Parts: sequence; structure tokens; C-alpha cells
Amino acid sequence: MKTPVLAPLLLGLVAAAIACSSAAKSRLPPQFDMDHDLLEVTIPQLHRYYAKHKYTVTQVVQWYLTRIDRYNGIYRAIETVTRSEALAVAAREDAEPASAAAMRGPLWGVPIVIKANTSMVGQVTTDGWAGYAIPGHELIAPRDATIVAKFRTAGAILIGHTNMPDFANSDTNRSTSFGRTGNAFDVRFSPGGSSGGTVTAVTANMAVLGNGTDTGNSIRMPAATSAVIGIFPTRGLVSIAGIAPLDWMLDNTGPIARTVTDAAIALSVMTGEDPLDPRTLDSTASPQPGPYTRYLKPGLLKGKRFGVPSFILSGAGIPFHGIPAAVPEDVAAKQSADQAIPLRPETLAAFMKAVEELRAAGATVVFDDSILPDSFAKIASRVSTYSYVREGTERFLNTFGPAQYRGVAEYEKAVGAPLAAPIVGEEPSNSQIGDVTIAQIDIERDPDAEANYHGPRGRTLAAYLEPLDRFHLDGYVYPAIQMPPPDETMPQNGGLSDGPHSATGWVNMIGVPAVVVVGGYYRGGMPFGLEFSARPWKDGDLLGYAYSWEQATHHRRPPTLVEKGLLPNAP
Repeated sequence: MKTPVLAPLLLGLVAAAIACSSAAKSRLPPQFDMDHDLLEVTIPQLHRYYAKHKYTVTQVVQWYLTRIDRYNGIYRAIETVTRSEALAVAAREDAEPASAAAMRGPLWGVPIVIKANTSMVGQVTTDGWAGYAIPGHELIAPRDATIVAKFRTAGAILIGHTNMPDFANSDTNRSTSFGRTGNAFDVRFSPGGSSGGTVTAVTANMAVLGNGTDTGNSIRMPAATSAVIGIFPTRGLVSIAGIAPLDWMLDNTGPIARTVTDAAIALSVMTGEDPLDPRTLDSTASPQPGPYTRYLKPGLLKGKRFGVPSFILSGAGIPFHGIPAAVPEDVAAKQSADQAIPLRPETLAAFMKAVEELRAAGATVVFDDSILPDSFAKIASRVSTYSYVREGTERFLNTFGPAQYRGVAEYEKAVGAPLAAPIVGEEPSNSQIGDVTIAQIDIERDPDAEANYHGPRGRTLAAYLEPLDRFHLDGYVYPAIQMPPPDETMPQNGGLSDGPHSATGWVNMIGVPAVVVVGGYYRGGMPFGLEFSARPWKDGDLLGYAYSWEQATHHRRPPTLVEKGLLPNAP
């Protein structure tokens, strides 16, 4: 059979087209290549680029700074851009001899952001509050927070402080020191709080990763609004020293990243004992030590069993800071009912879709009315911490405050104005429950500490563990928040939006590990977040489940950013 005459001609045309395409590609400007390579880049990918000498650290840092310059004016994620410091560190890393490559830390050359309540030496720790940024009286950190020092040692490039609500005391992201942060998927919507600045910066590719802090949901809830990974480690695995407290008995810190692998790398850097945080002592004896990437394997969901907390589906309330023992049962019940958060139908639908995906990945999901029922929420509501709020602020200022004020009284003397009520324990809504006044006292001197905190916390942890044993569960799974991210251009509950809300503050009360993964998307395009929690110190197992979910679903997709106004086809 003769070969058609046109065949050689067609082959020649195809070859010419490929050659022209390759030539055109080689002539594309470097910015195009960097945009292609660095958008959604992971730590392992970035390190491969460095190893091949495709980019310098300075070029990568400059790419992120340019992106911040372009988009931060709209999304307002980063309050302070540490441009000169970041470029200086990048230049030093670029100048290291090739022989030093084997000694580089796990975050070498990785641009990251730090939440504005986390001390960076020489920078103002605004904590989102204008009162810490008063000219002449700024809270300029005399030293790094413990995790910041660890990030620097690991080679990370700190490119800015992210915006947050005043004192981390909100479920949305408005601050008196910088203003409002918008959701990167649609700037009109809330990114959640209080780590909304970090999640917007990370999901918008203004940084590779960042830290968040979590007192009642503040890593996990904003992570759920923005298609990123948020880790709440077992309390004591990571030091909170150098982080301006909201309620130091509940506070925690952990990484926020676009992938579970990046989050696991960051968590491995953050962990360790710290004499400034006694709860971390003996944490190195954890049954599942880092590096946490060792626990990341696909297919780990197969054969695993997860229970669904009944009280989250019913919307039972657990008041923030808890209720002291002196408050009568009827008053406590009303307080809990007033703070109950119903699960929205569209969130339940998104959760049930995720449950089917879990089952498709080989997991068993158990629904039973006795798995963390409403009675669990009642027990947890008695873990009372508000009496100790001022102590946490005093401890922080004593070590991480500026020279002119190392305590609450010194601040008031230096500035001529009081510290704000939420961080000294004087909020009327929390300091008075019925006829009971909650006075401030150091927990070490509180004769009621056993009745108000230690005893209820122990009982809550026991109630948390009991269904895990009875149903042979590997953990729990549930919606990270009770509703979709709200449109903040519209009233919420008849007033200014105060953000989405969660029913997950009990995690803080007992300090068990939890992780939020990208669970899917609502019909309008906003992300839905799925949360897993597990036994204390089983952080490695938990990250393994998160990684297996991520690899089975691949839900993560980056938002489309705009330089001005709204997305043209936004829902």
C-alpha cells in the first residue's frame, strides 16, 4: 500500500508547528515562567527549583512581594510587609556557598507570613488593636516568639505580619489597626477570624504558608472558608510563648498551608519543649514525634472509622471561656442556649457529600445519637477559663512587651489609657453571668481552680475519649463551621456581619489535635471545610488521614484574584 502523498507534508507541518511553539515558549518573559512555577508552589517543588538553580531566593521573595503589592490593597491580608528584612535574608541565603546546601533547614528560602499577635523582634505586635500601635507607645517586640525563632532557624523568609481582629476576639477579620480583610475567593465574603489574614495571604499565593492562632476555632474556621489546611496541634506540642494571648488557657498556634505536606513540614519545625511555655515540657516524649511527613501516605483512610459528633449536628452551644461552677444550672443552660449555633442546611448537605467521599476512600463513618451528644456540650461548657485572662496578658507583657510597659498597670501609666477589656478580663458579657461575677485571679492561687477548670476539663476529655473506645473509632469528623462564609456587604442576623461561626471551641478546652482540610465547595463557589480530630498526641495519625483525604479528592483550587472591585461573575 502506497503512503499518501500528503502524509510527509502533514508531518512536516506538525514538526514546524512544534518547533515554532517551543521557540515562542523560550522567548516568553521570565515573569510568565515564575507565575507558572510559583503559583501554588509547594515547599518540595520550591526546593527543587533552588537545587536546579532555576531561581534565586531573592527572585522568589521578590515575586511574592510584587504579588502583595498588586493585590494586598484589595484583600488587605498583610498589615505589615517586612520588605527590606526579607530581601536582606534572601540575599544572605543566596550568598551561602554551595557546600552549605546539605545543612539547609527544612524551610530554607520559603517565604512565610506571621500573624500580627505573634512577636517578631523589632516589629510592632499590633494584635490587631490600634492601642498597641499608638505612635511613641508601640508594642515593639524585644524578641521573637518561640515559633518565629524556630522558623528563622529553619531558613524561612518572613515577609510580613498578617491582619487579624482586635486581640483575635472575633469570628471575622476586622481590626482597629488595619481594617478589614476580604476572602480571596470573593472579597465581599468573610475569610473568618481570627486568622483570616493568614488564610487569605496563603490561599491567594502571597506566601507559601503562615501561622495562625486558635482560641476557640481561629485556625480551623478561617481555613475552612478559604480552601487551605489548618492544623490545631495537641496543646503542648507547640509553644505559644511570644503570642499575645486572648485566653492563654485556650490559646494554641499551628500552621496554615495550601497542602498537607507543607503544613506537616511547618509543624515539624514548630514543635519542641520551651521553658517559657510549661505545657510543652515533656512534649518530646510524644508517641508520634516529627518529622510529620513520615505519616503522610495515600490510602490511609481505608479501614478507618470516624464518628460524627451529634451535638454539632444539633447545634448545641458551648459558651466561649466556659461557665464557672458557681453559676446555677438554669442560668448556665440559658447561656448555652443563647450561644447555640444551628447547622445550616447547605452546610449539612456539603458535609454529607464529604461523608460519601470518605466512604468511597474506604473509611467507615458512624452516625449515632450517643456519639458526643448534647450532654457532652453541657459538660464542656463548664470548663471555665475567663478568671485567668489577665494573668495571660501579664505574663506576655512581662517577657514580650516593650521596655516602657511590661505589665497591665505599666501600659496604663505609659499610655494614659487602660488596656482593652477582652485581654484583662473585664468584658461585661463574660465577667458577669447571671448573679455571678467572674473576678480575675492567677490560676495558681485560685482555690476554685479544681471546680472551675481542672475537674471539668478532665471530665470533658474523658467524655471525648469514651465513644472512641466504645465504637472503636480512629477519630471524629464534622463540619469545621456551621454555615457558609457570609457576604459582609449584607446584614447578618439584622446587623453588621460578625463572621461565620463554629461549634468547635471544645477542641481548645481539652487540647486535642484537629485539622481542617478542603472539603469541597458550596454551589456559589465558596469553600467548605471538613474537620477531623483525634486522640491527644496522635498528630501524626491525624495528618495521615488529612493527606489521604487530600490525595483521594484533590479539592484544592486557587482563587482568581482581582486588582479592583469584585469578580465579574461572582454569585
